[in-house]
Amino acid sequence: MNTPLFVSHEVASQVARAAALLVRGGVVGYPSETVWGLAAHPASPAGLAALVTLKGRDPTKPVQVSCLDVAHARPLTRTPEVVDALAELWPGPLTLVLPASDTCPSPLAPGGWVGLRLPDHPVASALLAACGGLLATTSLNPAGRPAARTFAEAEGYDLGVFLLPDGGVPARGEASTVVRVGAGGELEVLREGALPVDEVRARLEGRRP
Repeated sequence: MNTPLFVSHEVASQVARAAALLVRGGVVGYPSETVWGLAAHPASPAGLAALVTLKGRDPTKPVQVSCLDVAHARPLTRTPEVVDALAELWPGPLTLVLPASDTCPSPLAPGGWVGLRLPDHPVASALLAACGGLLATTSLNPAGRPAARTFAEAEGYDLGVFLLPDGGVPARGEASTVVRVGAGGELEVLREGALPVDEVRARLEGRRP
């Protein structure tokens, strides 16, 4: 969809506040085009630990790495050619789980795999830009609970984190499609979501869907 990066001055000031909290090891809630998420700064061990605790998830399960653009995603994987093949599907509701590169921080890639996504939402993009282009993210809902689709639903989980406004761009309420692509190009669907898997498969095979 390529949502514009523009946000209002009021929202931009709240993004700046959220970025400062993340740098200090905090966790913030933010809107995306799919569902609401939680973010931590990837360089903050305290933030990453708090993200896992708030989510209530298995610490060995990798968090997602949200990226500002393809240029920030490519260095994190040993298979940047897969990123290039699927780049036209980003930004959007696609999470790629790929073999992590040697330069990818190990907390972001337990087991040697890293999950990459480029959110298509102006507030999420503004937050990424304010934080250097990368954030460790997961959906805001506690494990086993329904995804938050609105600010009110995110607030209702009462996680005690700062919540960014959606800037007038609501989430669509359907999670991203998650696929794992191995070093040999083999495709495994981990979750069917907003993007049809056939589109991913066609582009990997060099075809237009």
